[in-house]
Amino acid sequence: MQMKLSGMVPNERILIETDSPYLSPEPLRGRRNDPRNVKFIAQKVADVKQISLEAVAQITYENAKRIFDIK
Repeated sequence: MQMKLSGMVPNERILIETDSPYLSPEPLRGRRNDPRNVKFIAQKVADVKQISLEAVAQITYENAKRIFDIK
């Protein structure tokens, strides 16, 4: 049975990060991870949710501002 992942996590609950130094996203597996790789995580979220990369950037930006109380 295939699950539809796009609706499993509501947009208002999504944050993305690259804190794991030894778990780089594809296509960089096997190399040390760093914050520049967050774009690959954002693209995967966009692909799964079937929205644009720009939409993921805006959603996660607004979520971070709300969660961390950034004005």
